[in-house]
Amino acid sequence: MSLEIKVPVLGEGIDSGDVLEIFVNEGDVIEQEQGLVELETDKATVTVPATVGGTVTKIHVSEGDSIDIGAVIVTVEEGGSSAPADTSAVETTPAPQPPADSSPSVEPPETSKPVETVESVESVESLKPVEPRKPVEPVAPVAAVTPELPNAEMPTPTDQSDVAAGPAIRRLAREVGIDLRQVAATGEHGRVTREDVMQAVRGGASRSSANGDQASGESDGFGPVRTEKMPKIRQTIARKMHESWTAVPRVTNFDDADVTDLEAIRKNSKTDYAARDIKLTTMPFIIKAVAMALKSHPVINASVDLDAGKIVYKEYVNIGIAVDTDRGLVVPALRNADQLPIPDIARQLSDMADNVRDNNFSIDDLRGGTFTISNLGAIGGTYSTPIVNTPETAILLIGRSRQMPVVVGDEIRSRLMMPLSLSYDHRLIDGGAAARFLNEVIGYLETPGRLLLAL
Repeated sequence: MSLEIKVPVLGEGIDSGDVLEIFVNEGDVIEQEQGLVELETDKATVTVPATVGGTVTKIHVSEGDSIDIGAVIVTVEEGGSSAPADTSAVETTPAPQPPADSSPSVEPPETSKPVETVESVESVESLKPVEPRKPVEPVAPVAAVTPELPNAEMPTPTDQSDVAAGPAIRRLAREVGIDLRQVAATGEHGRVTREDVMQAVRGGASRSSANGDQASGESDGFGPVRTEKMPKIRQTIARKMHESWTAVPRVTNFDDADVTDLEAIRKNSKTDYAARDIKLTTMPFIIKAVAMALKSHPVINASVDLDAGKIVYKEYVNIGIAVDTDRGLVVPALRNADQLPIPDIARQLSDMADNVRDNNFSIDDLRGGTFTISNLGAIGGTYSTPIVNTPETAILLIGRSRQMPVVVGDEIRSRLMMPLSLSYDHRLIDGGAAARFLNEVIGYLETPGRLLLAL
C-alpha cells in the first residue's frame, strides 16, 4: 500500500520550512521513526521522521526547497522494512530493489530533537488487487533508480553522505561553503569536527554550496563575490530586528557593577561545583540577580499591547539567554529562574547552551521569555546598545569585566568592574524605573551572599 508522508505541524505560527538535508534515497528501505529530511524553520532545525516503515518509491522535495506544512515529502510502499513484500497487490512492476539486508542504511541524525507535536498528515491510496505474479528470479541490486548523467559536475545530495559528520557539522559546512570531502578529519574514528571545517575555511579550501548556489564566475563589477541563500534563521532575525527598531523607541542605560567579591566567591566555590559536574561561571549569578530584581519591578517584566490599550504584567520570570551559534543568535528561555537556586541555574544553563549549539532543541524552548540577557563579555567588548527582543520590553547586555581604579572610602583600589547595558522600551518603561531596576541588579551582584541565600 502506498502512503504519502507529509510535513507535520511543527508549532504555532510556523507555516513552512527550508529543506536542509535529505537522509534517504529512492529505493531505500526505511523503518518507522527514521529521519527523512531536516527542515529549518524560523528558529529551530527539526528532523521529520517516517511515520511508517517501507520502501521509498518517490522523493518529492529537493535540498534548498521551501515547503509548506502538509506538503508531501516522500511516498513509501508500506511494509518493506518489517514484513515480506506482498506480491498480491501491486499495480506496476517496479525497478528491482535490493533485499532488505543489503539496502543502504541511513543513519538518523545524531543531535536533532523531535518536535513535541509531530503528527504526520497522511493520505492513503487504495490499490486494487490483481492476480498473484510468479516469483521473480533474484537480480543484482540496483544502486540507484535514476540514470547517471555523464560528466556531471554538480554535487548531488548524497555526494558527501559517506563523510563521517553529524547534522550540525554538515549544516555548518553548507553555510560556509565547504565541501566536506575536502576537509581533513581529526575527530574520533575519522569524524569531521567543527574545528576541521573552520580550519578548511581559514585555509582557503575550495568552496561549494550544497543548495546549488555557486560563487565561481560571479562579480559585482569591482571584483569576485560569493552569493548564497540567506538561511531562514537569519531571515527571521532580520525581520525581528527590523520590527524592534521601527516599533520600539529604545533607550539604553549604562552602568558598572563591582563584582570583586562575587568573583572571589565563584573561584572559592568552583571546585565544589565541579565535583558535582557543574561548571560555575558568573552567568548563573547574573541570571539570579536579574530574576530577583524583576520580581520587585514588574513593569520591566511586562509587555505592551497598544492595539488593546493594555499592559500585560507577567507573573512568571523566564529569562531568555542569547546563545551565539553557527546558525545565528538563538535565545532559549530559562523558565522560572526566580525559583531556582544557583546550582540548578548553572546546571540548566550549561545543558541549554550545549543543546542549542548541538541543535538539540525544539521551537517551544525558544518561547515564553519575559526578559533577555546577552553576554557580550564572553567574546569581548564593554558597552553596547542591545536591541529589545520584542514582545519583551527590556534586555541586559553584559560586557567583559576588567580591573579598574575605584575610590573606596579614602583610598583608590583596583576593583573588578562589570559593564552593564540595559536597553528598554520607552513606551512603557520610564528612565527612573529602568535606573531603579538596574540599581537593584547591581546591588545583588555586589553583595552575592544575598543571591546564595535567595530561594
